[in-house]
Amino acid sequence: MGLVVVSREGCGLCEDMLHGLAELEHRQSVPPVTVIDVDSDPELTRRYGLKVPVLLLDGSVICHYTLNSQELLRLIGRPAAILPR
Repeated sequence: MGLVVVSREGCGLCEDMLHGLAELEHRQSVPPVTVIDVDSDPELTRRYGLKVPVLLLDGSVICHYTLNSQELLRLIGRPAAILPR
């Protein structure tokens, strides 16, 4: 399974999502995270330009703007402890 954060340089929401994923990784086993700049690819810009950050799991959107930890854990088959959304 692959997690991808479609991000943009200087995006505060993107930084918040990456920080939330790092905190989640300390408490749960999650797949490695790859960060891709939305502006590096015209197709990504067309698809997600104003919706960043976007969290993808194997190419499918899990959430955008804010991290939904509960949904991520559900999709990767991990028990969801009491976590902030």
